[in-house]
Amino acid sequence: MTDKTCNVLFVGTNDIARSISTDAILGGRPVTTARKVHLMSTFERYLTVWVFLCIAVGVALGHLMPGVFQVIGGAEIAKVNIPVAILIWLMIIPMLLKIDFRSLTQVGSYWRGIGVTLIINWAIKPFSMALLGWLFVGWLFRPYLPADQIDSYIAGLIILAAAPCTAMVFVWSNLTRGEPLFTLSQVALNDAIMVVAFAPIVGLLLGLSAITVPWGTLVLSVALYIVVPVIIAQVLRSYLTADGTTGALDRLLGKLQPVSLVALLATLVLLFAFQGEQIIVQPTIIALLAVPILIQVYLNSGLAYLLNRLAGERHCVAGPSALIGASNFFELAVAAAISLFGFQSGAALATVVGVLIEVPVMLSVVWIVNRSKGWYEASPAVSRNTIIERS
Repeated sequence: MTDKTCNVLFVGTNDIARSISTDAILGGRPVTTARKVHLMSTFERYLTVWVFLCIAVGVALGHLMPGVFQVIGGAEIAKVNIPVAILIWLMIIPMLLKIDFRSLTQVGSYWRGIGVTLIINWAIKPFSMALLGWLFVGWLFRPYLPADQIDSYIAGLIILAAAPCTAMVFVWSNLTRGEPLFTLSQVALNDAIMVVAFAPIVGLLLGLSAITVPWGTLVLSVALYIVVPVIIAQVLRSYLTADGTTGALDRLLGKLQPVSLVALLATLVLLFAFQGEQIIVQPTIIALLAVPILIQVYLNSGLAYLLNRLAGERHCVAGPSALIGASNFFELAVAAAISLFGFQSGAALATVVGVLIEVPVMLSVVWIVNRSKGWYEASPAVSRNTIIERS
């Protein structure tokens, strides 16, 4: 059960809780500090290490077999790279299978946290990243970056920030003892909004940054990497849960998880095979691109956390809200950047930097959220609302 104050979380009380049993609490037991680390798979815990390995493998293969990767890069239809499209589907569809859009009925129960997260995700984060990209990449770091890739780097940062994370936020939510129903309903709402808002936001910000917007390719990318996967995932989910249980769904997700991870790693190897020479010549590029991403994560997570505290939202909602507000749907960002600007673009590289720093940075936010719980709950607004909800 999920109690009103979110102190103890169990799986199995209703369909919505069961729908995230794979990502939320394992084995029907409460989440304790000792078990938190086990909620992340080996791959998730060492994502940064895997990315560095992909850099090494990709750079080596790109140097040894340039012809093979040129053929792969040229396998396009309507500016959509077919091998990458297949890999992205293999990454995204398993994530979307975990989302139950029926959880949108829970939105009203967490209106304060939902409202704060929506403001951060859609009204602040993309625009703040565009500003940070212009400030750091377009001005402060300009002398240290390839001149012909400046606009492309900024475009990649914008694309990275334009869509909130779908999968990893369940892990971050659990590590902060977050309310699973809030997390699921917020992710479902974000995914629904993303279908219609991603292309206009990206197009607007790229236009304001004086970057040419290939609208046809952008709309096609949204259709291929958001709309179609959402439809496929929800149809398949409905079929697998038609008997009222999630057993078949959980078994399929277990089988698809390694496929999804291999697809992500293969995509990263392809990217670095094309980007390898540039990275070797200017290895500081990754470090410089990481700066605005780091600032964006801490800025938006901190703002979401403070706004939830001012609004009197419970800590078990504020924690996931802060993490969702700061996270990025890097799988979608990588796919969109490749479709819009190509494998060898600065945009594609910028989105991959987001993958590189995702785990260590978000874990640091988790640590801050957990360590500040006492300070957070000392807020008069939080105390007052907690008393009201308990009564």
